[in-house]
Amino acid sequence: MNGLKLKSKTMRLMVWGDNACFTRPEMKVERVSYDVITPSAARGVLEAILWKPAIRWVVEQIDVLKPIRWESVRRNEVGVRMSPRSNGLFIEDQRQQRAGLFLREVEYVIHAHFEMTDKAGPEDDTIKFQEMFIRRAHQGQCFQRPYLGCREFAANFTYLPHNSPLPETIEETRDLGFMLYDIDFSGETPMPMWFRGNLDNGRMLVPDIESEEVHR
Repeated sequence: MNGLKLKSKTMRLMVWGDNACFTRPEMKVERVSYDVITPSAARGVLEAILWKPAIRWVVEQIDVLKPIRWESVRRNEVGVRMSPRSNGLFIEDQRQQRAGLFLREVEYVIHAHFEMTDKAGPEDDTIKFQEMFIRRAHQGQCFQRPYLGCREFAANFTYLPHNSPLPETIEETRDLGFMLYDIDFSGETPMPMWFRGNLDNGRMLVPDIESEEVHR
């Protein structure tokens, strides 16, 4: 990398929406959300604004700005996927009603940086991508609309400059239990990674991927 910096500064993005569902994978039928946005979902929001093969986003901390509220919803879903070899799918025959426990009126601040990958070229550097992300986030630009766990729950976002104060978090401290950290795609079979989430006065620290706090 020609001696260039391999890591960006920490950047702060505020995201919010009317509803969210960061689905617990152990729930096989109903969709039940974690209490707080997961690191993988937060990374997905960042990648929707700026994704390049040359960078990899690393979530450091998540601030919860609004009280954790729930909404129980029953909705219709299609119970099967259409095969490429099928002649079609009659939705009315495959419709299923499922319950969902979603979050409502959510608002977070995502603290994250990116690291340069081995796909970075000689013209790539952290300053270029930092400025690109800040410009796109300020202007509301994205490659695809970011969402809060499910695609129907669109996320709004804005960049928080370092010279601006952080919004107040909720005054809540508690154990969030084991949460999905991310999916490891390095092997032949994708493997989930887990960590113990803890809320400390509305802030959840996210351990480093190489930390012993991340379990595979």
